[in-house]
Amino acid sequence: MSKENPQKSVMDLLKELGLSDKESLIYVALLKEGSAKAVTVARKTGINRTTVYDLFDSLLQRGLIGKSRKKAAVYFNALGPKHLLTYLDREKEEKAKIIDLQKQKVEELLPAIISLQNQATTKPKVMFFEGEKGMREAYEDTLNSKETILAYANVATMNEGLPNFFPEYYKRRAAKKIFIKGIMPQNGLNIERSKFNQEEMRDVRFLPSPESTFSPEVNIYNNIILIVSWKEKMALIIESKELADLQKVIFNLLWNALPRTKIA
Repeated sequence: MSKENPQKSVMDLLKELGLSDKESLIYVALLKEGSAKAVTVARKTGINRTTVYDLFDSLLQRGLIGKSRKKAAVYFNALGPKHLLTYLDREKEEKAKIIDLQKQKVEELLPAIISLQNQATTKPKVMFFEGEKGMREAYEDTLNSKETILAYANVATMNEGLPNFFPEYYKRRAAKKIFIKGIMPQNGLNIERSKFNQEEMRDVRFLPSPESTFSPEVNIYNNIILIVSWKEKMALIIESKELADLQKVIFNLLWNALPRTKIA
């Protein structure tokens, strides 16, 4: 927070939290006054009294201010600053509920949505994803696999591209009983990860020498080819039975030519 102008820093923060300019002005005025009537707040902020009452109602509903009565007068006060954290927790819960309801509606209407798709076309469908969020979204599609995933993968570059994503992803994939066969370069992280093959439902074969290496990842499953460039932060999903079938043939030829992995 700025030492020179703490009020501006607080105002900026309140606006980031979703309060309007006038709501922020009123909240700060109440912080300064401690407890005040609407007429006092109107005078301090330059907002007309009718609007002040409307904004009081909004801030009361947000749980950021309180009110009390002294004789015939009604006073308002800003609740302790820590209530801002409580407010954010409530906002987070409300947004989570909204998203859950939206997901439920999508699931209910999914058959209708799918029925609108043009299923007759044989033209490959290509989707492009960019940035870490996009790569996560693309990678989540592998959890829809109805068969063993065939993958060219390098744990070292995967972890660089999406830090902290894969340990939890491995658990979710295993929980869905989706097996994976991976062709990997020989390096320490790949060898270490392969020690968890059984619990993570994975079989691995390594390329013949440490010099044989690669950075991107390719996953082949269903009628889909997922290509991820971890360094360039982008991903492609190509949906084509013809192309996927070809890649499965190539993968299996290489797989069968590589020795079985022996883990110490």
